[in-house]
Amino acid sequence: MELGIIGLGSIGGNLAKQATEKDIDVVGCDTADRPELTEKGVTVLDSGDYEGLSERLDPPRAIYLSLPAGELIDDELESITEHLDEGDVVMDGGNSFWRDSMRREERVWEDGIYYLDTGTSGGPPGARHGACFMVGGKEEGFEIVEPILDELSVEGGLLHVGPPGSGHFVKLVHNGVEFGMLQSIAEGVELLEAGDFDVDLEEVFTNWSNGSVIQSWLVELMRDQIREDNYADVPNYVEDTGEVNWLVQEAFKGETPIPVISQSVIELFKSRGNQEHAYQAIAAMRHGFGTHPFGESEDILEERVTGRVDNVSRDHLAQDRENMDTVRPKDRFGDE
Repeated sequence: MELGIIGLGSIGGNLAKQATEKDIDVVGCDTADRPELTEKGVTVLDSGDYEGLSERLDPPRAIYLSLPAGELIDDELESITEHLDEGDVVMDGGNSFWRDSMRREERVWEDGIYYLDTGTSGGPPGARHGACFMVGGKEEGFEIVEPILDELSVEGGLLHVGPPGSGHFVKLVHNGVEFGMLQSIAEGVELLEAGDFDVDLEEVFTNWSNGSVIQSWLVELMRDQIREDNYADVPNYVEDTGEVNWLVQEAFKGETPIPVISQSVIELFKSRGNQEHAYQAIAAMRHGFGTHPFGESEDILEERVTGRVDNVSRDHLAQDRENMDTVRPKDRFGDE
């Protein structure tokens, strides 16, 4: 088996290492020399040498793009397809917008070239030892590269989702779920740190990593990060490439409620200090209607702490539950 990889960074490079160890011949193109890959037997060509790439691969060629989403994909795709033949397969392994993938598939299919939107999950460790692939595109194209992807995927981690665009759509929803899970775990850390008990975070996350309902790779990663000596120095700033924003925007267009995923994106914005004026405006209005102080106030802080009333529940809401006149969906629409 042979595989061409364009972009030999953290994902493409690790896929190349894994592939060579599984007797898959790899020819790659990158802006850097990548001696650590050539030592493993990967043929590394200069960036843009798609003629050389094409000459070193037998048809039907299988080429994996490990590039950032956006116009770069269009530019590279235009260049590489000039050197490909009918029946060759191009896989976009990045986080491209699925509607862009649908457009690109139509374009390259005019030349008889298969285009597969190949959502790839697992990060660099997955690329190195077994990734998770969500593939959209024509079935015939998938069948050509299936043996290669099967070798590079973790057990159960290869799925042909459906038609063009579906692979990147499913991967984008996956990223949204990831954001929601990250936010939930982070809020758990906040509660543990702010609580009344002096708990050992590492021990708690170790405990949660063994048989608990929320046992997961993310919980294990949190445990491992807490163990790092520099954990306390990690900046309170979260960066991302913005693809989950597309998911939220599409949800709004379709009136699909995704409050957790939407709020997780908002929390990223807040971490970057992007609200320069909102809290100032709130403070000004609160001062206007209630002469609330500007800035910190020890008196207000004391009132906030000592004014709490403990052991207050909302049980009274359930006292008359049997007599409540609940409005059900069928009542709203007049259904029987």
